[in-house]
Amino acid sequence: MSSQKNHPFHLVDISPWPILGAFSAMITMIGLIKWFHFYDNSLFLLGSTITLLIMYQWWRDITREGTFLGLHTYPVTMGLRWGMILFITSEVFFFVSFFWAFFHSSLTPTIELGMVWPPKGITPFNPIQIPLLNTLILLTSGLTVTWAHHSLMENDYTQTLQGLSLTVLLGVYFTMLQAYEYVEAPFTIADSVYGSTFFIATGFHGLHVIIGTTFLAVCLVRHYYNHFSSIHHFGFEAAAWYWHFVDVVWLFLYISIYWWGS
Repeated sequence: MSSQKNHPFHLVDISPWPILGAFSAMITMIGLIKWFHFYDNSLFLLGSTITLLIMYQWWRDITREGTFLGLHTYPVTMGLRWGMILFITSEVFFFVSFFWAFFHSSLTPTIELGMVWPPKGITPFNPIQIPLLNTLILLTSGLTVTWAHHSLMENDYTQTLQGLSLTVLLGVYFTMLQAYEYVEAPFTIADSVYGSTFFIATGFHGLHVIIGTTFLAVCLVRHYYNHFSSIHHFGFEAAAWYWHFVDVVWLFLYISIYWWGS
């Protein structure tokens, strides 16, 4: 039987990672519930560790297929592009729910909140301090990742390396500043609907920044090892798209929650 195929599509090999990934996600969520109810995070940490190990091995396999085995043909790459576009679209609606909750509560504050926004007793953050600095950091990182992308398309190895390195550093800096802001916060997630919407919206955005920074750090390592070319670098493009999405979400967060909401 011939091993040659007469189509441009990639029929993936049998892989253990999807089913193991599903089980590890289930363990993580059960561990999260156990942490909330019994104040024991051991199962959550175990599930998270297993999930990270599976993610590493699954994406290692995809990198091998696309970079070394040449299985990511043009039709396959177009499928990956549409998959990433639809994923980012789902993320947009994910954040829409948080903004919906925020504006629902802030535009018509109830009598329990004192009929004012922010609610009585809540001291909001000054929007021209750390939040403004974080805005400048993310906008700058958007410029550096675009610089890296254009340098890659022009086969400029050094400038791509520089642009990606700066973007990763700015992502880490943003996360450190947000962690400091959380530590110094004068209110908690339990302080009325203001605390809930603030920490859920900004917290999930912070998680997305960590994911995006990791995504770009992997691209940095892959670029260092010459995995990308000027015409074949969708892994980097997907990371750049995701990072721009994170930038835009932060702008909406800053304008609505930090600036208008304060």
